Amino acid sequence: MEQAVMEQVVTVGLDGSAESLAAAHWAADEAERRQLALRLTHAWILLCPPTPDSPATDDQNYWAKRIVHDAHTELARDHPKLTIIEDLVADEAETALLDAAAHSRMLVLGSRGLARVASFFLGDIGLHTVARAERPVVLMRAGQEAGRAADGHGRRVVVGLSLHGPQDNLLEFAYVTAFTRDVPLHAVHGRKPDRARAAGGGMEADVAQALAERARRELDEVLRPWREKFPRVRVVDEVRLESPAQAVVEAAADSDLLMVGRRKHPPALGTRLGPVVQAAVHHADCPVAVVPHE
Repeated sequence: MEQAVMEQVVTVGLDGSAESLAAAHWAADEAERRQLALRLTHAWILLCPPTPDSPATDDQNYWAKRIVHDAHTELARDHPKLTIIEDLVADEAETALLDAAAHSRMLVLGSRGLARVASFFLGDIGLHTVARAERPVVLMRAGQEAGRAADGHGRRVVVGLSLHGPQDNLLEFAYVTAFTRDVPLHAVHGRKPDRARAAGGGMEADVAQALAERARRELDEVLRPWREKFPRVRVVDEVRLESPAQAVVEAAADSDLLMVGRRKHPPALGTRLGPVVQAAVHHADCPVAVVPHE
């Protein structure tokens, strides 16, 4: 199978909800920062066309067209120089979103629900899209800030790193994001100790220090070539002796964006998301970018 050709666009999936409109505004800001076009994608099963003399409101496809048109009008008002493409797809939502992601720099989706419950708040479509997309997927909830502090300046973006295996896609996305926003990049690594605990339940100070120092050396080694490639990006690196999932969620507090990696899996393995990705999309208080890597 030929690899999809990536287009110079940021794609947002629209479904008429407040969450998807918030995602569209975030995507428009990001497309403008990266000097890309914005594509508004709405997928629905094509219904019967109206007769020539039917009023527009009787068209069973009217509301699908209206969702994209209204979003286009609102975004064009706020971003008059941004190229905006309307994309109506007569297909199942999951199929359309995965195809859109394959041809985009990133896919942006609105996510419903903030309650910390056992169910996955993205729903089946969002879950499958995040787990199978070939490009980064950004999840945005209504009410989240659009990436700027009260004084109009960005704050920082956070990337969670596992240090196991190649993560070039994630690091490139993180550094480009920090560079285009002109904000610091906070690189965090969580490592939970599983040995050398003292009788009282706490880890001995010398063991903790040795573990932290080893992790810092590994983190520095991973970041070194990227610091050289992006010398203008200020990087704050941090090692936390706690679970990686807890580390990234805590580090993302008061940040503009949390970026985490997802290993690509063969389709036969289904929608597998690791504990760090699940913790990020459930509990982070900022938009979350899930970046696939080898």
